[in-house]
Amino acid sequence: MNVPILFKKLGWMIPVGSLFFACSKQELGEVKTSSGVDGKLSNTENVVLQQSPVVLVDASSFNNYTTFEQKWNYLYPWGSDHNGTARMYGSSTDHNHIYLTGTDLNILATRINWNEGNSPHDPYLPIRYHSGAIHLKEKITFTDALPYWEIRGDFQVPTVRGSWPAFWLTGADSWPPESDIMEFKGDSRNWQNTATGPSWQNVTWQNKITPVTNAGNWHNYMLRVRRVSATHVDLDYYIDNQLMATHRADFMNKPFWLIINMQMEGSSGEPGPQEALMKARNIYVAGSTTAF
Repeated sequence: MNVPILFKKLGWMIPVGSLFFACSKQELGEVKTSSGVDGKLSNTENVVLQQSPVVLVDASSFNNYTTFEQKWNYLYPWGSDHNGTARMYGSSTDHNHIYLTGTDLNILATRINWNEGNSPHDPYLPIRYHSGAIHLKEKITFTDALPYWEIRGDFQVPTVRGSWPAFWLTGADSWPPESDIMEFKGDSRNWQNTATGPSWQNVTWQNKITPVTNAGNWHNYMLRVRRVSATHVDLDYYIDNQLMATHRADFMNKPFWLIINMQMEGSSGEPGPQEALMKARNIYVAGSTTAF
């Protein structure tokens, strides 16, 4: 949300919501700031964020359905289908596949026994499951104004063949780019991937594959991003606060969607199980002027 603020000859900290801004002593006139729709601040401002990062979402977003639906949308940004055999369902009146318990998000995939056709997305697989996906309403953009980001969450995931849970970023305007923070493809190895390239026909992948003991228990998966040039960032991938890999990518000033989904089969093998459940909590997304 853009918030117009009028500063005149100020030289002290001014609170705006939960943020604090340090203003120059010159007369700034109207300054527009962004709470994170695309992670950008206006080009004309002379404002430096202090104290608090710009938090797009925190652990409270799964406390109840009202808070959840203020921060998250159901389905993928492009609809119900993607590259596996699960069709996504979920809405404010349909909690069969996406539901809250305590402060946890649950996404349940269940096998169907009727024909629902095929996914319209490559590789055009037949729909064999109903499941769920959500995406953060606010896009994430790595900018000069907010050059440091932290994106993390706790997850319990299935590792049976055919289960394909993921916590990931994908380009809002094109594909690639992509960053996979947590992705299990039918076994107990987590894939942390970065996709770059000029088009989907010419993609370069960087991959870090890490076995995770007892992935069905709670583990933390985290991405920290830092600007390294006008065009590139470094992406630090963590599991349980241990650095697993650093990838470099041309992600500056490109908007991303953040997605949590329980896809099935496809890259995770088949046949899949009758059902698969993933759980998430403590999702946190924030940008800052200083490193986390």
